[in-house]
Amino acid sequence: MQLTKLGHACVVLSDDDRRLVVDPGAFTEESAWAGASAVLITHEHADHFDPARTRAALDADPALEVWTNASVARQLAGAGPRVHVVGAGDAVQVAGFDVQVHGEWHAVIHPDVPRIPNVGFLVDGLVFHPGDALTAPGVEVPTLLVPLSAPWSKTAEVIDYLREVRAGRALAVHDALLSDIGLGIVGGLLGERGPGTPTPFARLAPGESVQL
Repeated sequence: MQLTKLGHACVVLSDDDRRLVVDPGAFTEESAWAGASAVLITHEHADHFDPARTRAALDADPALEVWTNASVARQLAGAGPRVHVVGAGDAVQVAGFDVQVHGEWHAVIHPDVPRIPNVGFLVDGLVFHPGDALTAPGVEVPTLLVPLSAPWSKTAEVIDYLREVRAGRALAVHDALLSDIGLGIVGGLLGERGPGTPTPFARLAPGESVQL
């Protein structure tokens, strides 16, 4: 399987002619949608979910299907049975990929900001996308997509998350809020210049791919 990062929180997982798109939001290149076999959406925030573009993609391809939580599904009302609601503990087949669902809630932004549902997706037992939460799935994770920067996080929590999950490797997502200077600082703290984690860390540039 090949993983390609396509802007901020979006990745595309490809295997032969199957193409699974995860969290194509407002900061995601339009190319992410090309040839999509199915779409996974962790939660409703605009940087992960673009309702207009998702509806347009569903209209353009009658075979395209979406798996997400109930909150996002309500915003796609009228799309019919091609929008599937999943929650923590579910295990589903999506375009030939085995997908396990972990987590229930978005991380706390501030006590005065209401929390929203958020689900994470473990695909083929190879790669885990937690969305906007530091969810530890409690199973082996070869590749962890780690939210690098967000209004709800601090780097100390991300370091502890890597220590808890103990993934084979960590790849950065959710990094559009950082400048080049910020990317260097945070990447250093998660890597060899930091306090230490059991997990090798790297960041893909938009459009860059790795094999899983």
